[in-house]
Amino acid sequence: MDISLQWIRDFTDIPSLPPAEISTRFTMATCEVEAVQEVGAYMEQVVASKVTDITAHPDADNLQIVTVDAGQAHHSVVCGAPNVHRGMLVPFAPVGTTLPGGFTLVPKKIRGVESQGMLCAEDELGLGTSHEGLLSLPEDTPPGTPLHSIYGVSRDVLLDIDNKSITHRPDLWGHFGMAREFAAVFNTPLQNPFTPEWCEELRQLGTGKAPVQLHVEEDSACKAYLGLSLSGIQISQSPQWMQQRLTNCGIRPINNIVDISNYVMLELGIPLHIFDRDHITDNTIRVERLKEEISFETLDGEIRSLKAGDTVVSDGEKPLVIAGIMGGANSGVTEDTETIFIEVANWKASEVRTTSARIGLRTDSSQRYEKSLDSQLLERTLLRTLELVRSQCPHAVVEGAIQKGGADLSTPYTPRVITVSTDKICAILGKEISRDHIAEILTKLDFSLKIEEDLFSITVPSYRATKDIECDADIIEEVGRIIGYDNIAPVPTYETIRPLRPATEIQFTRKLRDFLVLRGNLIETMTYPMIGRSLLEKADWHEKNESLTLKNALSRDHEIMRPSVVPSLLEMAGQNAKNFPRFSAFEIGRQYQNDKDNFSKEETVVTIALYDRNENRFIELRNLLEELIRYLAIPVTLNEPREKFPNALVHREWTGLHPYETLDIKTMGKNKGFLTTLHPLMARTFKIKGTLSMAVMSIQELQSLKPREKVRYTPLPKYPGSTFDCTLRTPHHTSADTVVRAVERLKIPHVISVKVADVFSLNDAEKAVTIQTSFLNPQGTLDHEFLETQQDKIVAELETAGFPLKV
Repeated sequence: MDISLQWIRDFTDIPSLPPAEISTRFTMATCEVEAVQEVGAYMEQVVASKVTDITAHPDADNLQIVTVDAGQAHHSVVCGAPNVHRGMLVPFAPVGTTLPGGFTLVPKKIRGVESQGMLCAEDELGLGTSHEGLLSLPEDTPPGTPLHSIYGVSRDVLLDIDNKSITHRPDLWGHFGMAREFAAVFNTPLQNPFTPEWCEELRQLGTGKAPVQLHVEEDSACKAYLGLSLSGIQISQSPQWMQQRLTNCGIRPINNIVDISNYVMLELGIPLHIFDRDHITDNTIRVERLKEEISFETLDGEIRSLKAGDTVVSDGEKPLVIAGIMGGANSGVTEDTETIFIEVANWKASEVRTTSARIGLRTDSSQRYEKSLDSQLLERTLLRTLELVRSQCPHAVVEGAIQKGGADLSTPYTPRVITVSTDKICAILGKEISRDHIAEILTKLDFSLKIEEDLFSITVPSYRATKDIECDADIIEEVGRIIGYDNIAPVPTYETIRPLRPATEIQFTRKLRDFLVLRGNLIETMTYPMIGRSLLEKADWHEKNESLTLKNALSRDHEIMRPSVVPSLLEMAGQNAKNFPRFSAFEIGRQYQNDKDNFSKEETVVTIALYDRNENRFIELRNLLEELIRYLAIPVTLNEPREKFPNALVHREWTGLHPYETLDIKTMGKNKGFLTTLHPLMARTFKIKGTLSMAVMSIQELQSLKPREKVRYTPLPKYPGSTFDCTLRTPHHTSADTVVRAVERLKIPHVISVKVADVFSLNDAEKAVTIQTSFLNPQGTLDHEFLETQQDKIVAELETAGFPLKV
């Protein structure tokens, strides 16, 4: 939004500082100024000049050499305008003038003849759109008179305000509200022309019954509505000073009545609409909600689709305006307009925003209504409009009194009062400020004060109470920004700092993550906690969590809070298996279960996935988990699954479990996790070519377990150890864990670990399992006879258990 400093100076005499300094100070105190632009300097350089002589150009039939009297000197200009004649007064731009668009005049030969400047059309000066000929100035204008003296327009400085920085300030969407801020920031008096006496004088112009009947439905989006009828209107061009201000602020001038409505909106921040009263059927204005969907043509010529429930302003038979957004094509002022109806209203911010977004039409009006405007300012806006209409239409007559409607105007306004002490203001800001200085600042910001000792009772202006000033913290902010935050010396605080110990769950999770990354060489992945129904069905997961479905999901793929991390793990594995022949990954994530007492039960789990396109990594996964259990020193075992003991993290009937390569993770007598090789049929469903081994464990359960013993330092072994590998023949259905348990039952001294080293198929009925037994004596070297004796004992025990050596 562009703010004109020239316009601001109508209300307060801000200091003659460099524009950049004004911009910086205003940015620090009120809102962000994105850019500063100086315009209109050429109006002081371009002067009225009288054509004294015209001769033909020697080398161009469509050009002439025009001699003009610019007051202090005569100049020769090459010109091609068809309307130039002797005695005509025209604008002359001398060499060095920078015209709108950034074009700077320099001495130049045109077809061999030097031109000492330029005679201008109105579009070249930003005073209109015509380029049919030179702009003709009034005949009584003395040559040499600057254009700014003729049109009352001079140079200006425009501040480009970032709209986002005033979203919470509906009072700053007009120049008068901005001027109040400038007065407070630069400590200059505010000149308020809109006094009660001024209001009363204009209010008395309209009395008696109005020709237009107003009806405002109670359930509409209208908070307040004011209307006034006038006749004797003459449509013409608005004054040049008004056109220039509108142009500088980015609005194209149209005619005096339309320009007045835009001018008042930019000045006071309240939008308004002016109807051609002859187009109002039955002289009736109704503010109502639509009963059915309609197509509506707006002033910009576009057809908009409105639905039932949208608020519109209608006459006796048709809608005329989309409330708070834009008028209809059949409601605007035309060249033939003689009677008008001025509408100044306030609409519910949320409804204007909703409708504007839905129909894809955001206007200057809707932007302001979205900010929650103040209904108490509507009458001032209407009276200012009336004042300008009467100044430009001398024969205008007010017909009837001001008509009013809407809930905000039916009950007296109750101002908001906030109390705050001087001590609190100083304590929060960290600066000593006198009571009188605080009172001066708040008064300049138009707050009404009652002071009892050091306690302020502050009455908030209505235009700051809609969504801005709500509590004492807001008042303190007002004081701080006007003083200047850069004027508050930074003071370090002195406080005893105690180190915070992370929560137990966080510490445990970090320890778990460190192990998987540093020892397991796994990569951590993160998947969405919301998944789609299609993924649950694809994974054949038993729980669908229908009661934990998001109402406004971003997509169907993220609409359900996942009942398990397993479907997400399978989807992740399927994606990565397309690109990598082998990968190792883990995730620490949450899954959710329906809970009738607390809506949902949240559980944090860790998942591990080992994939290889050619090898089975189930044994590797099992060994990794056993090493993790030893690392955490917790009482957890890996057991073969049994039907009568359910697993809290997976149903026994899940079709993704492998019939032979599945183990339960058991803690304190309960199964709180599992590891398995993904069933080939499920792997085919997710297009996983190869073998995926995976494990899922409950972190809460692991964390709740107390370590078996305190971790003690163990020095590196001084003496060498020994390993013994033996490969056995076992039935396909026999778990390798059974073979390991057979060796562990022997309780052979100096055995530090027994693990499965390899598993491979021999035929349809048998497989080979390689068991590795590790020996170590921390007190001495193991002799050969001891090792041979123990190895024979292991082989004999395995053969007795039905697992003969493979030969």
